[in-house]
Amino acid sequence: MIASLGMYDPGPLNAANDRFWAGIRAGLRVRGVATPKTLTRGAGAYWDAWQAHDLVLSQTCGFPYRTRLHGKVTLIGTPDYGLDGCPPGYYRSVFVARHDDLRAELAAFSGARFAFNEPLSQSGWAAPQAYAAGVGVHLPPAVQTGAHHSSALAVADGQADLAAIDALTWELLTEHEPFTVGLKVVGYTNPTPGLPYIAALGADQTSTFAAVAQAIAGLSDADRGLLHLRGIVAIAAADYLAVPIPLAPEAIAPAM
Repeated sequence: MIASLGMYDPGPLNAANDRFWAGIRAGLRVRGVATPKTLTRGAGAYWDAWQAHDLVLSQTCGFPYRTRLHGKVTLIGTPDYGLDGCPPGYYRSVFVARHDDLRAELAAFSGARFAFNEPLSQSGWAAPQAYAAGVGVHLPPAVQTGAHHSSALAVADGQADLAAIDALTWELLTEHEPFTVGLKVVGYTNPTPGLPYIAALGADQTSTFAAVAQAIAGLSDADRGLLHLRGIVAIAAADYLAVPIPLAPEAIAPAM
Protein backbone atom coordinates (compact mmCIF):
# COMPACT_ATOMS: atom_id res chain seq x y z
CA MET A 1 0.00 0.00 0.00
CA ILE A 2 1.12 3.52 -0.70
CA ALA A 3 0.00 7.06 0.08
CA SER A 4 1.66 10.35 -0.83
CA LEU A 5 0.94 14.07 -0.67
CA GLY A 6 4.00 15.29 -2.52
CA MET A 7 2.55 18.13 -4.57
CA TYR A 8 2.53 20.60 -1.67
CA ASP A 9 5.00 19.08 0.76
CA PRO A 10 8.16 21.21 1.07
CA GLY A 11 10.27 20.67 4.17
CA PRO A 12 8.48 23.24 6.36
CA LEU A 13 5.16 21.47 5.68
CA ASN A 14 6.31 17.87 6.23
CA ALA A 15 5.16 17.65 9.84
CA ALA A 16 1.77 19.23 9.09
CA ASN A 17 1.22 16.83 6.18
CA ASP A 18 2.16 13.92 8.42
CA ARG A 19 -0.51 15.00 10.89
CA PHE A 20 -2.96 15.48 8.03
CA TRP A 21 -2.25 11.96 6.81
CA ALA A 22 -2.68 10.59 10.34
CA GLY A 23 -6.17 12.08 10.38
CA ILE A 24 -7.02 10.70 6.95
CA ARG A 25 -5.63 7.29 7.92
CA ALA A 26 -7.73 7.19 11.08
CA GLY A 27 -10.85 8.01 9.08
CA LEU A 28 -10.11 5.38 6.46
CA ARG A 29 -9.40 2.67 9.02
CA VAL A 30 -12.70 3.36 10.79
CA ARG A 31 -14.36 2.86 7.39
CA GLY A 32 -12.61 -0.44 6.84
CA VAL A 33 -9.96 0.77 4.39
CA ALA A 34 -6.44 -0.59 4.89
CA THR A 35 -3.74 2.08 4.85
CA PRO A 36 0.03 2.51 5.08
CA LYS A 37 1.27 4.04 8.31
CA THR A 38 3.38 6.76 6.73
CA LEU A 39 3.49 8.87 3.60
CA THR A 40 5.88 8.03 0.77
CA ARG A 41 8.21 10.90 -0.10
CA GLY A 42 10.85 11.50 -2.74
CA ALA A 43 10.68 10.29 -6.34
CA GLY A 44 8.26 7.48 -5.44
CA ALA A 45 5.59 9.97 -4.35
CA TYR A 46 4.64 10.86 -7.91
CA TRP A 47 4.29 8.64 -10.99
CA ASP A 48 5.20 5.45 -9.11
CA ALA A 49 2.48 6.20 -6.56
CA TRP A 50 -0.10 7.44 -9.06
CA GLN A 51 0.15 4.24 -11.09
CA ALA A 52 0.39 1.80 -8.17
CA HIS A 53 -2.33 -0.84 -8.01
CA ASP A 54 -2.46 -0.40 -4.22
CA LEU A 55 -2.57 3.40 -4.09
CA VAL A 56 -4.66 4.48 -1.12
CA LEU A 57 -4.39 8.23 -1.68
CA SER A 58 -2.24 10.72 -3.54
CA GLN A 59 -2.50 14.13 -5.16
CA THR A 60 -1.75 14.58 -8.83
CA CYS A 61 -1.89 17.45 -11.32
CA GLY A 62 -4.79 18.04 -13.69
CA PHE A 63 -2.65 17.64 -16.83
CA PRO A 64 -1.35 14.14 -15.94
CA TYR A 65 -4.87 13.21 -14.84
CA ARG A 66 -6.52 14.11 -18.13
CA THR A 67 -3.74 12.84 -20.42
CA ARG A 68 -2.51 9.66 -18.71
CA LEU A 69 -4.39 8.75 -15.53
CA HIS A 70 -8.08 9.21 -16.36
CA GLY A 71 -9.75 5.80 -16.49
CA LYS A 72 -6.84 4.22 -14.62
CA VAL A 73 -7.41 5.76 -11.18
CA THR A 74 -10.34 6.76 -8.96
CA LEU A 75 -10.95 10.51 -8.77
CA ILE A 76 -11.59 11.21 -5.08
CA GLY A 77 -12.06 14.98 -4.86
CA THR A 78 -10.20 18.26 -5.01
CA PRO A 79 -8.85 20.24 -2.05
CA ASP A 80 -9.96 23.84 -1.74
CA TYR A 81 -7.18 26.25 -0.81
CA GLY A 82 -9.28 29.41 -0.86
CA LEU A 83 -7.17 31.01 -3.57
CA ASP A 84 -7.92 34.56 -4.63
CA GLY A 85 -9.72 34.88 -7.96
CA CYS A 86 -10.65 31.18 -8.06
CA PRO A 87 -13.84 29.19 -7.35
CA PRO A 88 -13.58 26.57 -4.59
CA GLY A 89 -11.24 23.76 -5.67
CA TYR A 90 -9.81 25.76 -8.57
CA TYR A 91 -6.42 27.40 -8.96
CA ARG A 92 -4.50 29.51 -11.43
CA SER A 93 -0.92 30.32 -12.36
CA VAL A 94 0.94 33.44 -11.35
CA PHE A 95 3.35 34.94 -13.88
CA VAL A 96 6.47 36.15 -12.06
CA ALA A 97 9.39 38.29 -13.24
CA ARG A 98 12.29 40.03 -11.53
CA HIS A 99 11.47 43.18 -9.58
CA ASP A 100 14.08 45.14 -11.51
CA ASP A 101 12.61 44.17 -14.90
CA LEU A 102 11.04 47.33 -16.31
CA ARG A 103 8.24 45.37 -17.98
CA ALA A 104 5.13 45.50 -15.81
CA GLU A 105 2.49 43.53 -17.75
CA LEU A 106 2.43 40.10 -19.36
CA ALA A 107 1.94 41.55 -22.86
CA ALA A 108 5.38 43.12 -22.66
CA PHE A 109 7.00 39.71 -22.15
CA SER A 110 6.06 38.25 -25.54
CA GLY A 111 9.18 36.45 -26.78
CA ALA A 112 10.88 36.60 -23.37
CA ARG A 113 12.81 33.66 -21.97
CA PHE A 114 10.25 31.40 -20.24
CA ALA A 115 11.16 28.92 -17.49
CA PHE A 116 8.83 25.97 -16.88
CA ASN A 117 8.93 23.03 -14.54
CA GLU A 118 7.88 20.22 -16.89
CA PRO A 119 5.76 19.63 -20.01
CA LEU A 120 3.03 17.74 -18.10
CA SER A 121 2.44 20.52 -15.58
CA GLN A 122 -0.93 22.24 -15.79
CA SER A 123 0.16 25.36 -13.91
CA GLY A 124 3.77 25.54 -15.10
CA TRP A 125 3.22 24.77 -18.79
CA ALA A 126 -0.35 24.09 -20.00
CA ALA A 127 -2.23 26.97 -18.35
CA PRO A 128 0.32 29.70 -19.12
CA GLN A 129 0.74 28.58 -22.72
CA ALA A 130 -3.02 28.39 -23.29
CA TYR A 131 -3.59 31.77 -21.69
CA ALA A 132 -0.69 33.43 -23.50
CA ALA A 133 -1.86 32.10 -26.87
CA GLY A 134 -5.32 33.49 -26.21
CA VAL A 135 -3.98 37.01 -25.63
CA GLY A 136 -1.40 36.95 -28.40
CA VAL A 137 1.69 36.50 -26.23
CA HIS A 138 4.50 34.17 -27.33
CA LEU A 139 6.24 32.29 -24.48
CA PRO A 140 9.11 30.30 -25.99
CA PRO A 141 10.58 27.75 -23.57
CA ALA A 142 14.07 28.72 -22.47
CA VAL A 143 14.80 26.34 -19.59
CA GLN A 144 13.07 23.28 -18.11
CA THR A 145 13.71 23.33 -14.38
CA GLY A 146 11.94 20.28 -12.92
CA ALA A 147 10.09 22.17 -10.17
CA HIS A 148 8.15 25.38 -9.55
CA HIS A 149 10.68 26.41 -6.90
CA SER A 150 13.45 26.01 -9.46
CA SER A 151 11.52 27.97 -12.10
CA ALA A 152 11.07 30.90 -9.73
CA LEU A 153 14.73 30.70 -8.80
CA ALA A 154 15.71 30.63 -12.49
CA VAL A 155 13.95 33.96 -12.94
CA ALA A 156 15.48 35.42 -9.79
CA ASP A 157 18.95 34.30 -10.94
CA GLY A 158 18.54 35.73 -14.44
CA GLN A 159 18.44 32.39 -16.29
CA ALA A 160 14.94 33.28 -17.51
CA ASP A 161 12.77 36.38 -17.66
CA LEU A 162 9.40 34.86 -16.77
CA ALA A 163 7.87 31.79 -15.15
CA ALA A 164 4.37 30.61 -14.27
CA ILE A 165 3.99 29.32 -10.73
CA ASP A 166 0.83 27.74 -9.39
CA ALA A 167 -0.90 30.15 -7.05
CA LEU A 168 -0.63 28.02 -3.92
CA THR A 169 3.04 27.23 -4.53
CA TRP A 170 3.65 30.95 -5.03
CA GLU A 171 2.02 31.68 -1.66
CA LEU A 172 4.15 28.99 -0.02
CA LEU A 173 7.31 30.29 -1.66
CA THR A 174 6.64 33.84 -0.49
CA GLU A 175 6.10 32.50 3.04
CA HIS A 176 9.23 30.33 3.20
CA GLU A 177 11.76 31.46 0.55
CA PRO A 178 13.54 34.83 1.01
CA PHE A 179 14.62 35.01 -2.64
CA THR A 180 11.02 35.74 -3.69
CA VAL A 181 11.36 39.34 -2.49
CA GLY A 182 13.29 39.88 -5.74
CA LEU A 183 10.29 38.80 -7.84
CA LYS A 184 7.04 40.48 -8.84
CA VAL A 185 3.70 39.29 -10.23
CA VAL A 186 2.96 40.49 -13.77
CA GLY A 187 -0.19 38.49 -14.57
CA TYR A 188 -2.44 35.51 -13.94
CA THR A 189 -3.91 32.69 -16.01
CA ASN A 190 -7.58 31.75 -16.01
CA PRO A 191 -8.60 29.38 -13.19
CA THR A 192 -8.78 25.65 -13.89
CA PRO A 193 -9.69 22.67 -11.65
CA GLY A 194 -7.09 22.22 -8.94
CA LEU A 195 -4.81 19.31 -8.13
CA PRO A 196 -7.09 16.34 -7.41
CA TYR A 197 -6.78 13.57 -4.88
CA ILE A 198 -6.74 10.14 -6.52
CA ALA A 199 -6.66 6.49 -5.45
CA ALA A 200 -6.25 3.19 -7.25
CA LEU A 201 -8.94 2.18 -9.71
CA GLY A 202 -11.86 0.64 -7.83
CA ALA A 203 -11.16 2.46 -4.55
CA ASP A 204 -14.10 3.51 -2.39
CA GLN A 205 -14.51 7.14 -3.45
CA THR A 206 -17.25 7.94 -0.95
CA SER A 207 -15.34 6.67 2.07
CA THR A 208 -12.10 8.28 1.02
CA PHE A 209 -13.74 11.65 0.31
CA ALA A 210 -15.41 11.53 3.73
CA ALA A 211 -12.16 10.60 5.49
CA VAL A 212 -10.29 13.49 3.84
CA ALA A 213 -13.06 15.97 4.65
CA GLN A 214 -13.08 14.80 8.27
CA ALA A 215 -9.29 15.07 8.50
CA ILE A 216 -9.30 18.63 7.15
CA ALA A 217 -11.97 19.62 9.66
CA GLY A 218 -9.92 18.01 12.42
CA LEU A 219 -6.69 19.87 11.68
CA SER A 220 -5.50 22.45 14.16
CA ASP A 221 -5.82 26.07 13.07
CA ALA A 222 -2.03 26.19 12.79
CA ASP A 223 -1.81 23.17 10.50
CA ARG A 224 -4.76 24.28 8.41
CA GLY A 225 -3.03 27.62 7.99
CA LEU A 226 0.31 26.06 7.06
CA LEU A 227 -1.35 23.82 4.46
CA HIS A 228 -3.81 26.53 3.34
CA LEU A 229 -6.58 23.90 3.42
CA ARG A 230 -10.21 25.01 3.51
CA GLY A 231 -12.00 21.78 2.56
CA ILE A 232 -12.54 19.28 -0.23
CA VAL A 233 -14.96 19.64 -3.16
CA ALA A 234 -16.23 17.34 -5.89
CA ILE A 235 -15.19 18.43 -9.39
CA ALA A 236 -16.36 16.17 -12.22
CA ALA A 237 -13.83 14.30 -14.33
CA ALA A 238 -15.42 15.96 -17.36
CA ASP A 239 -14.32 19.36 -16.07
CA TYR A 240 -10.70 18.18 -15.96
CA LEU A 241 -10.93 16.62 -19.40
CA ALA A 242 -12.33 19.83 -20.90
CA VAL A 243 -9.21 21.87 -20.10
CA PRO A 244 -7.24 22.65 -23.30
CA ILE A 245 -4.04 20.74 -24.06
CA PRO A 246 -1.30 23.05 -25.40
CA LEU A 247 1.53 22.36 -27.78
CA ALA A 248 4.53 20.53 -26.38
CA PRO A 249 7.61 22.68 -25.60
CA GLU A 250 9.53 21.31 -28.59
CA ALA A 251 6.71 22.42 -30.91
CA ILE A 252 7.00 26.07 -29.90
CA ALA A 253 9.53 28.17 -31.80
CA PRO A 254 12.35 29.58 -29.67
CA ALA A 255 12.87 33.27 -29.17
CA MET A 256 14.72 34.99 -31.99
